[in-house]
Amino acid sequence: MSKRRSRYALKNNVHSIGFHVIPKNEKQNRLIRSIQMYPIVVTIGCAGTGKTYCSTGAIASLYQKGNYEKIVITRANVPTGKTLGHFPGTIQDKMTPWLMPMLEVLEEAFSKEKYKYMLNKGEIEIQPIETIRGRSYKNSLVLVDEAQNLSIEELKAITTRLGENSKLVLMGDPAQSDVKNGQDLMTFCSHVERSGILLPVIEFTVKDIVRSDIVAELVKMFIKEKI
Repeated sequence: MSKRRSRYALKNNVHSIGFHVIPKNEKQNRLIRSIQMYPIVVTIGCAGTGKTYCSTGAIASLYQKGNYEKIVITRANVPTGKTLGHFPGTIQDKMTPWLMPMLEVLEEAFSKEKYKYMLNKGEIEIQPIETIRGRSYKNSLVLVDEAQNLSIEELKAITTRLGENSKLVLMGDPAQSDVKNGQDLMTFCSHVERSGILLPVIEFTVKDIVRSDIVAELVKMFIKEKI
């Protein structure tokens, strides 16, 4: 069993459908259950809390039950830090490096061979944010990472693309926004709450970090020093 597999207690069962992620704490449990129950879920929080891993694992588990046609993966088209420029190749080639946290979970969930097959067949779809406008996703599971970098216009475009029998998970860390005044995700959550819309927002804090003790200490330092 790999370090990552043991860390998050990912359980595979070859005699039944797929696998499931055993939550490490109550916040992870709430996140997984919310994804199962609601069409749209927002999860926010600092690095190391398992929000991306649990979200992607929950989506993979839902897909394996056979009620959905595809998994759609995307993220805000904003680099973290200095960019190396444009990558060559197809859209899939260009976006894959930015989507690795989610794609690695899917590869682990489905096996490397099945994962490649799903990519080739379009059952796993890598989709740029800018081309989501005008699309309508039916029978789909949509994962959006780095959502703290999305504008309110992009959030509007994405959340209104969801069709019948579909789910959307927005994942982000408002403390790590790479855009100026990048608080639109929190503004969106506030509007949702004031409107009384049943859309869970699962917020992780430093206390919920499960990755390692050193990660928790570093995140606390960054927050304290306002870095």
